[in-house]
Amino acid sequence: MNVSIVIINYNTFDLTSACIRSVIQFTKRATYEIILIDNASTECDPEIFAKEFPQVTLVKSPTNGGFSYANNLGIENSNGEYVLLLNSDTELKEDSISKIIEYVKDVERFGVGGCRMIYPNGKIQHTARKFKSISWELLDLFRFIPMMMSYKRRSRLMMGKYFDCNETVECDWVNGAFFLFPKKIIEELPGKKLDDRFFMYGEDQLWCEQIKCLGYKILFYAGTTIIHVSGASTGIKKQIKLKRIMMDHELEIMRIRKGKGIYYYLFATLYRCKEGARNLIKILVFKLTGKLVK
Repeated sequence: MNVSIVIINYNTFDLTSACIRSVIQFTKRATYEIILIDNASTECDPEIFAKEFPQVTLVKSPTNGGFSYANNLGIENSNGEYVLLLNSDTELKEDSISKIIEYVKDVERFGVGGCRMIYPNGKIQHTARKFKSISWELLDLFRFIPMMMSYKRRSRLMMGKYFDCNETVECDWVNGAFFLFPKKIIEELPGKKLDDRFFMYGEDQLWCEQIKCLGYKILFYAGTTIIHVSGASTGIKKQIKLKRIMMDHELEIMRIRKGKGIYYYLFATLYRCKEGARNLIKILVFKLTGKLVK
């Protein structure tokens, strides 16, 4: 078995089914298994998946333990040389899985691989990232400075929205919606599992930090593109709540990376003020126009 594809379902039957169909339709050159973790859904009986997709290994979690918990459950039931954590709201449009495996198998110290993603409307998602730092936050705040740099320098220094995702590069972390890694790495991680301290959001960055610290490379592969719905919050209150959760997780990752010293507190002050101002602008725009902005 070349790759174990772990997909989590939580009350997203239609999206999950479309994701599974796309994997079956387009994955031709890689040998694979699909492990579907139902995270205690209430939308429908998960056995419907087993009937519609008999080739899928269905694992029913008795509780919704969160994103990391469910992925670890999938890894425990996997047999592949590689593990691909694939979000249920993604769809393949070509043999993306085979393409990235064929590329990374020759990369020395390959740790994690992500790929190019677009929204359903074709707009690019900025999924190759740098770890945050005081300098990154300042450059992003005064973004006319990086915009004065050459594209190559700006994109390598900042990544994220400053990078056009049109070339394969090494980065600090990649989006967890398509998260490929050699299964053997699990044995080197604390507890021999993916860190599950976060219920949801920020896990991908945390995992990349830990895997990178082991001396492995984090790669963004531009040679294939998938669709990622990446559903946005429909309400301003929920959107702001999620932003605050993500801020807390970002600060926890910074604590892990730098410790809780002067650097941490300087970063936390800058980061909270910057993100707090952005959230205030979102609220004001919503009240004045009724529109949600990112």
